[in-house]
Amino acid sequence: MAYSAKIGPSILSSDLSCLGSECVRMMECGADYLHLDVMDGHFVPNITFGHPMVECLRKSIGQDPFFDMHMMVSRPEQWVKPMAAAGANQYTFHLEATTNPGNLIKEIKESGMKVGLAIKPGTTVEELAPWANHIDMALVMTVEPGFGGQKFLEDMMPKVSWLRSQFPSLDIEVDGGVGPDTIHKCAEAGANMIVSGSAVVSSDDPRSVIALLRTVVAEAIQKRSLDR
Repeated sequence: MAYSAKIGPSILSSDLSCLGSECVRMMECGADYLHLDVMDGHFVPNITFGHPMVECLRKSIGQDPFFDMHMMVSRPEQWVKPMAAAGANQYTFHLEATTNPGNLIKEIKESGMKVGLAIKPGTTVEELAPWANHIDMALVMTVEPGFGGQKFLEDMMPKVSWLRSQFPSLDIEVDGGVGPDTIHKCAEAGANMIVSGSAVVSSDDPRSVIALLRTVVAEAIQKRSLDR
């Protein structure tokens, strides 16, 4: 099994007026990567930020942090090259936003980024399956994309379990309402990349929350390898 436990704070939950220092704070607290939510006001109702801000963050905080771009946009093809140039490491697009996932996957790889493929709660995991061997990570949304602070949708866990059983070495990410109260369900289902927003970023002690999330996931991975 090639996958490991990785915790990625969602920086949209942080104080956006000092985003650079917030990113540094998260990395110093033990984050494995940073999850950046790009929303265009079309695919989802909210608007956040785009590649100019990613470029500034990269210049400000250096090459080390891994930027996982969650592209909640209606034309993901449009932003591949700008995001690559800005310093993004992984480009996670929504299956629902494109008519040609294969071509987009190829473009992302050619631009030097890793490929993430996301599905909304209403999209079946079987629709993602044909692409699973061509991507680096599958993202199973555990809330409706577009807003923070929503309740975790436990009924998304069978999607994660199914993906883990079919694609044992795939990185599987969960995003939405994930924190100390819900991490056990995610870990048991087989998720290994954990996006957590307010539970980490707004915590008085982000370091211990990140450590807790990672420990729960790592223990579930270890148990799964022993059970095989």
